[in-house]
Formats: sequence, C-alpha cells, structure tokens
Amino acid sequence: QDKLEALFDEIEAEQPGKLIIHPLDLERAQPEDFKTLAAALDEQFDALDGLIHNAALLGARSPIEFYPDSDWTKLLQVNVTAPFGLSKALLPALTRAQDARVLFVSSSVGRKGRAFWGAYGVSKFALEGLMQTLSEEVGSVSGTRVMSVNPGGTRTAMRRDAYPAEDPQSQPSAESLLPLFLMLMGPQGATFHGQAINARDFAA
Repeated sequence: QDKLEALFDEIEAEQPGKLIIHPLDLERAQPEDFKTLAAALDEQFDALDGLIHNAALLGARSPIEFYPDSDWTKLLQVNVTAPFGLSKALLPALTRAQDARVLFVSSSVGRKGRAFWGAYGVSKFALEGLMQTLSEEVGSVSGTRVMSVNPGGTRTAMRRDAYPAEDPQSQPSAESLLPLFLMLMGPQGATFHGQAINARDFAA
C-alpha cells in the first residue's frame, strides 16, 4: 500500500484530480469487496477503459505429491478467483466504454505444463481459459477486447525467487515491457482479441 500511495502522489502531482486508488487485499477479497470497488469507480468515472490482471503469487515449487495445501488454496484465490471476481464486477463499466481492454498476464507455464510449477502453472492455465471464455462472451456484444500476455522472463522479485541462481541482468526489466502494454491498451490493441500474446514476438 505504501508503494501504491507513493505512485498516487507522483501521478497526482502531474495530473491532479484524475486518479483514485482503492487498496484491496486479493487474498481475502470477497464478492462484496469487488462490488464496492465497482461502485467507487462508477462514482468517479463514466466508464472503465481497461483492466490488467497482473497480481500473482508464485507459491511452492514442488511435486504435486508434496505440494502444500495452504499454498494451493491461497494461490488460486489470488491468481484465479480474484481476477474472476474483478472481471465480473467491472464488466458493466468496461462495456460502457467504446473500446475497452482486459489483459490477463500469463506465463509460459500456463500454456504448456511444466513439472514442479504446481499451483502457479495451474493458475495460469486457468487464466488462459478465463480469457478465452470471456473473449467469446463479450466479443460480439461490446467493444471490449480480451487477451492474455506472456511477458517471458523478466527481472522481478518473483523471477529471483523462481530462479535464485540466475543472473538477474540476463533478463529484461519490467519497464521494458511498458510499450507493449501501452500499445495493447491503446487504439492498436483493438486488433487483438481472444489471443495468447507473447511479449518476445514484439521485442525490438
């Protein structure tokens, strides 16, 4: 929350009065919490132009036989149930926009199963399924475009946890992905719908 508030202050200084923040603990969030968020957005804005599902937990990396039950439950709540709840609650605001986007941040382990990735890999498979289902439902009835993005290896804390022996400098920074996300959220993104996108395909 401290980082969120610091970012708010930074943007507010440049674009006063155009931003709200709504802290939400996705691990404990219930349907009523998502409805409250939707109501808060409705009070401030006429429509919602975009939604990016980026929050995720890594969890244990171990064989399914020994996978911790607590990790499984917590991770699926944050990585799958929360994106479902947010999408469901915010779809009315998204469909009021003429050209909205919903982006699910995916992973290569959510497109082809890989040993020892446990609930994380399963959750990313689930997000791909949610993306495909949602894109089929909204594609012909609204201007909302839905897609998933696999950022590939990226220099993040989660990557360090997953690959502790790897040199972090061997991976691109998270900031280097910003142009791709801005493109997909902007007018050019209207040409993508129901697609599983790989960031590496857009690398300069």
